[in-house]
Amino acid sequence: MNIYLPEGYNPQDTVKYPVIYLLDGSADEDFIHIAGLVQFNSFEWVNYIPKSIVVGIATVDRRRDFTFPTTIEADKKAYPTTGHSNSFIAFIEKELQPYIQSKYRTNQTKTIIGQSLGGLLVTEILFNKPKLFNKYIIISPSLWWDNGSLLNQSIANFERTDIYIAVGKEGLTPTAVPRVMEVDANVLADKIKNLNRKNVTVHFDYLPLENHATIMHQAVSNAFRHIYLKPQIE
Repeated sequence: MNIYLPEGYNPQDTVKYPVIYLLDGSADEDFIHIAGLVQFNSFEWVNYIPKSIVVGIATVDRRRDFTFPTTIEADKKAYPTTGHSNSFIAFIEKELQPYIQSKYRTNQTKTIIGQSLGGLLVTEILFNKPKLFNKYIIISPSLWWDNGSLLNQSIANFERTDIYIAVGKEGLTPTAVPRVMEVDANVLADKIKNLNRKNVTVHFDYLPLENHATIMHQAVSNAFRHIYLKPQIE
């Protein structure tokens, strides 16, 4: 793990902070630039988001940890370690979150950020265990996995949740049955919106100037402006 603590954090204080959990969160992945966005957007003169703790979860085996079992034989052979997202979700629920809550001064606001296969995992958590987080940032999710089967799954009941979904100009996805990533992301947003759940907000963001390699930073920056507090700039 990598941990970012906001300026002024004092374990002896009574102040408690939101927690942002970041997949692909090692120092040579996305931790440093996302922690920088959190710092910038929580400056008093910007004030888009409250001061927050960032927990970067370093990657060990993305295909193992971020995917559920597939029925596509070619993918089973090409990626033999896949299909253990249930274990990774259990780790987040039963080990990581309790550890963070016991060690740091946290409140009840919990955000998760994931891109690509990480976005697939975040979507799976939203569908199956939505109460683990109350803010979801889903970027370029690999919903093509298992020929898009997750999009056909029902969604567990939830409310009081803010969801941001972004996709760039990304084209066909790497699967035997051609799927367009932009279309799948739109379908996901519409599926959640059509639930008409109480106190659930969904923002879909199409970023045509970004691709799969460049979208992460801009999308997270946009997400902070949509699913957190509005700016209080005088």
